[in-house]
Amino acid sequence: MATPGYGKRSAPGQRPHSGSDFTRLPYREASIAAYIDRMPDGAAVDVKTLARDLPAYGQQAVRTALNALSAAGHLRRIRETVGEGRSQWVSRTYFSRTARSDDWWAAFVAGDVPDDEASPAPPVRPTVTTTVPVQAAAPRPARSEAYEALAALGRTDPRMMLSAADCAALEPFAAEWLARGVRGPQFVYALTAGLPPHVHCAGALARRRLSDKMPPEVVAVAVVVPRILECTRCGVPGRPEALSGGLCRCCRGDAPPPGSDGPSAAEIRARVDRLRTVIRAKGRSRT
Repeated sequence: MATPGYGKRSAPGQRPHSGSDFTRLPYREASIAAYIDRMPDGAAVDVKTLARDLPAYGQQAVRTALNALSAAGHLRRIRETVGEGRSQWVSRTYFSRTARSDDWWAAFVAGDVPDDEASPAPPVRPTVTTTVPVQAAAPRPARSEAYEALAALGRTDPRMMLSAADCAALEPFAAEWLARGVRGPQFVYALTAGLPPHVHCAGALARRRLSDKMPPEVVAVAVVVPRILECTRCGVPGRPEALSGGLCRCCRGDAPPPGSDGPSAAEIRARVDRLRTVIRAKGRSRT
């Protein structure tokens, strides 16, 4: 697992795994992308760690491959806050087996979860097989989590053994409890704690407790995680529009925009001469 910095995080809304995930990439980039895709969240994906785990590639090859994966939309370095009060900044590598556009990553950094841009998976060619019809046993109907929670009460306390009819009738009440975040031991304790020595009708008692002890609704609070995009190669932070393909202008090798080269040497010397003249004039005026 990575120490704070460059731990892997999976991007949301990815397409399911398939054999054609990275077929559009060169062999080296596809091999490293498939390896990163199999790594668990939190694993270290910095250049030195990947070069050590993939002895077929050196650090420079891994660095070049990561830059290519960033330009292809599979990877972004993002700086975000963690910890109590979210006061500590760490750099993480968000990876997506589905290639994303710059606009998608910009929206993700801003706190949105954009719609999936995944291209449809290639159609599967149907195969014709000859089978011999076999009469199978009727499948057992699937039971909901609420039904299972009610049926398990009797295993915790025999006094609360419910019949199948009781579980079916009380299933909507139990489902509401689960929807409000009460499940597992908390649900069992709420219905079995403080029982009388003898329970004559477990179904009626369960209905009364499910109704009278109904927990309050859970109000979802949206947590916005501050994020800053970083250059995949040099780590310099910047706005998403300035980091096309996840790389800054210098790492992309783009020419600087017109007028951004700064003053020439002759202009600098002229400015210095003017400043010296002003300083000398002030000195003579004081004397």
